[in-house]
Amino acid sequence: MTAHDSMTPFPGAVPGRYWHTLDDGRVQCDVCPRACKIRDGQRGLCFVRAAQDGKVVLTTYGRSSGFCVDPIEKKPLNHFLPGTPVLSFGTAGCNLTCKFCQNWDISKAREFDVLAARATPERIAKTAHELGCKSVAFTYNDPVIFLEYAVDTAIACHELGIKTVAVTAGYISPEARKEFFAHMDAANVDLKCFTEDFYQKLCTGHLQDVLDTLAYLKHETQVWFELTTLLIPGQNDSAEEIDTMTKWVVAELGPDVPMHFTAFHPDWKMRDLPRTPHATLLAARDIARANGVRYAYVGNVHDLEAESTYCHSCGQRLIGRDWYVLSDWNLTDDGCCTKCGESCGGVFDGPAGTWGSKRMPVRMG
Repeated sequence: MTAHDSMTPFPGAVPGRYWHTLDDGRVQCDVCPRACKIRDGQRGLCFVRAAQDGKVVLTTYGRSSGFCVDPIEKKPLNHFLPGTPVLSFGTAGCNLTCKFCQNWDISKAREFDVLAARATPERIAKTAHELGCKSVAFTYNDPVIFLEYAVDTAIACHELGIKTVAVTAGYISPEARKEFFAHMDAANVDLKCFTEDFYQKLCTGHLQDVLDTLAYLKHETQVWFELTTLLIPGQNDSAEEIDTMTKWVVAELGPDVPMHFTAFHPDWKMRDLPRTPHATLLAARDIARANGVRYAYVGNVHDLEAESTYCHSCGQRLIGRDWYVLSDWNLTDDGCCTKCGESCGGVFDGPAGTWGSKRMPVRMG
């Protein structure tokens, strides 16, 4: 915190919804388990929630690091409206400090360095509708920290029949969690590892808070969600850890929750480690499948066999997938195997879309 930061107001900030006043005059942000305690003019660790006039405010409302139409599979979501375009955007900052962050230029940035695009929730929803997007994704950095902007945008999207997607680490407090996910149709949650030591040392967070979010999503919401674990050589890629993780997923969340094991590349503060070997991803997928995970995938690599979706009953390939490009499609309009009639977990609405691997930057008017 610099002297300049402590004296500078936050023009354009909007009131936050989760905070309380402490006896010493500070305010505590209650959006996430970090519970930052700050004085007027100071920011929380996420950098975008700050104290102003004795309240917590969001400093990035209505501002974005950019908009782009992506394939839904990029989130990654393999079982939510496959093949369709999603209007994606994020802001800046993050409430975790992952040393391996793959989007560090956004999530670790001070917001005034990257927030060049401005758009109201209504403008975002209207643009998604005009572009034929089936959904809008809050992504690139964690939407938990811009909860008010994300929720208001989700409401505007739903008014136009557009679904909403959260790409998140799931590091959110119970009360904020209820409101946030009440407005989401789908989510991809980063389950970064399955040890407390990893979360503390590499993310300065706690595993149990993420597990609580996952249990909440499964048992108390209708949100379709999938899990992603970035496998980092020597850090979270042991057969023992993956075995424990996938057994927990099946026991606590059920066999239909898809799991994505994705390849790490050296970045941010972990540039001294090698890329994840393809064989490591395949081994993790094999362990997951052996433990009862019906839909286990590899990511950040080209592998038609391990990226495709199969019927857990008869084994037919339901969706052929190579990175973001779909090929085989053997599902009925309501998501059942055309060979044996078994239901495939997910949200399907007729035939697959044809967006493929295209990315289309969008400039808001």
